[in-house]
Amino acid sequence: MQFWSGTAFMDTTDALAVAPLLDEAGYHGMVCSDHMIYPRELSSPYPDSSTGKPPWAPETAWPDSWVLIGAMAAVTRRLRFSNAVYVAPARPLLEVAKQVATAAVISGGRVALGVGVGWMREEFELMGQDFDTRGKRLDEMIPALREIWRGGWVSYEGRYYSVPELMIEPHPPAPVPILCGGESEAALRRAARSCDGWIGYAYTLEQATRYTSRLAELRRDHGRQDEPFDIILALLDPPSPDLYKRAEDHGITAVMCAPWLSMPNGATGVDRFRGPIEQFAETVIAKVR
Repeated sequence: MQFWSGTAFMDTTDALAVAPLLDEAGYHGMVCSDHMIYPRELSSPYPDSSTGKPPWAPETAWPDSWVLIGAMAAVTRRLRFSNAVYVAPARPLLEVAKQVATAAVISGGRVALGVGVGWMREEFELMGQDFDTRGKRLDEMIPALREIWRGGWVSYEGRYYSVPELMIEPHPPAPVPILCGGESEAALRRAARSCDGWIGYAYTLEQATRYTSRLAELRRDHGRQDEPFDIILALLDPPSPDLYKRAEDHGITAVMCAPWLSMPNGATGVDRFRGPIEQFAETVIAKVR
């Protein structure tokens, strides 16, 4: 079982202080969330919201994932980085390829790309990308990225993306794992068919097992049941070594946690993170291992 943390709703500069603490305490990784903007006039309905509005304020900071990952990679040695999730089809294909490849090189191969289709039409339109074809384009973007990241002269020809023979450097030192987020049947099928793993949200263990079971079925359908496959999500049950061992038995390979939220210590500055991070590592992570 791996233990990851996240940067969502964290002050942007705090992430640079927290990453080395997680690295030193033996955590496995850190995920970055993604949004470009918050429009004054927001018409797109937020999923699973009774009001249709997202549960965060317009002024909430969403720093660029790949700038932040590059900065955190520079102050850590072992910690891995990914997304939960990156709205890749809202960006041009070559831009995504370049950003992720650069981060992979800077970090020494410590990055994975976690993708999702997104929900905010306004972001797509401002970026000049078609919202209605985002799922189909993501399906095509995944193999296109893998081809572009091979290094040397590369090209790709598909329905939505046409890349003439070119060289784009630097290229990743090793294949970059691609994980898919989303709870829809289409997202689960995309993960099982084309990706190296699935990124979920926050669930009880009982709820999480419904997704792990469905993913196992879909992977069998595609003949991928024997291939490595990561499942990363957060668990709402009270944390304990036994919980995470049971989660591992259900195919969950990594859990997202934020000990400073569940174990506040009243400290200020970076110490409000240090104590809970170290305590969780000693009382939970060490015992799971």
